Amino acid sequence: VRLVESGGGLVQPGGSLRLSCAASGFTFSSYHMNWYRLAPGKERELVATITSAGGSTNYADSVKGRFTISRDNAKSMVYLQMSSLKPEDMAVYYCNAHVWGRAAWGQGTQVTVSS
Repeated sequence: VRLVESGGGLVQPGGSLRLSCAASGFTFSSYHMNWYRLAPGKERELVATITSAGGSTNYADSVKGRFTISRDNAKSMVYLQMSSLKPEDMAVYYCNAHVWGRAAWGQGTQVTVSS
């Protein structure tokens, strides 16, 4: 199982970023996918979840209305569109799936929100 995130970077408050996660090594379309984030001094937070077919999504209250999770099962990709970014969104963002009873994680991508 391999998950590779990309798309992080530096953005000003109010700006937007689109994170991507490329999955391989498992039947992507069979698994729910998650985005987590980890900020210094804070606990890991589940940001968004999407079901295997993409028919249902859930978001943390802190990002609801600003972030959108989506997936392309044909490409084995999951995305996180982030808008109206705030300084408190600054964190390392991780793609996650529970495959064969184990949690799989990518290496993370840093999102920095600063003027």
